[in-house]
Amino acid sequence: MTELAIDYCGEWFEPAQDAAFGIGREGDLAIDENPYLHRRFLEVARYDGIWWLSNVGSMISATIADGSGGMQAWLAPGARIPLVFGLTTVVFTAGPTTYEFSVHLRTPAFKHQAQDAEADGETTIGPVVFTDSQKALIVALAEPMLRREGTGFSAIPSSAEAARRLGWALTRFNRKLDNVCDKLDRVGVAGLRGGGGKLAMNRRARLVEHAVTSHLVTAADLPLLDKMKGEAGE
Repeated sequence: MTELAIDYCGEWFEPAQDAAFGIGREGDLAIDENPYLHRRFLEVARYDGIWWLSNVGSMISATIADGSGGMQAWLAPGARIPLVFGLTTVVFTAGPTTYEFSVHLRTPAFKHQAQDAEADGETTIGPVVFTDSQKALIVALAEPMLRREGTGFSAIPSSAEAARRLGWALTRFNRKLDNVCDKLDRVGVAGLRGGGGKLAMNRRARLVEHAVTSHLVTAADLPLLDKMKGEAGE
């Protein structure tokens, strides 16, 4: 592997050090012909000895995380972030589809020391505590991505599809989705405020991106879907 390499769907790309590497509907890494995706969405380039990831699109944001999920950032249009970890995961959503690729750096500037997860009850992210049913909702939305396990793409379920998966009424699902997004919004997770229509789609996508890249939910949580299926109450 060269100093920096990108893995998408098992295909590896090695950006040159003296030119910007384009990622989007077209470019050096042509992700997909998805019309919701910018022709040129992201760029990887090296400046002053540092590799950078830049969002050169105008509409879509990306979620960036280190391999442990301990660092996460939301890369909005016009923003850029240094690539300093040995493994960086990049997740973004265009229309109904979520995409993921990973960036591998041979000589990372930083190494994150992961802490053992606590196993004494409800899931806590900072001051946020989730009930089993709230976590099951997140798992239902993230299920296609969790089962895929790796770089590539997957579809985000609609609220109605996720509610059916859990055996819940849609009104109950939407109420719990509001509660989950409000909890995360209060601790600074961006992109979770929104109403109906397109904003509702974006909110579900952002929740999935955050939950998966921060390891809030993992494939080990998939049994929650059956455990909480059809259960009433909060």
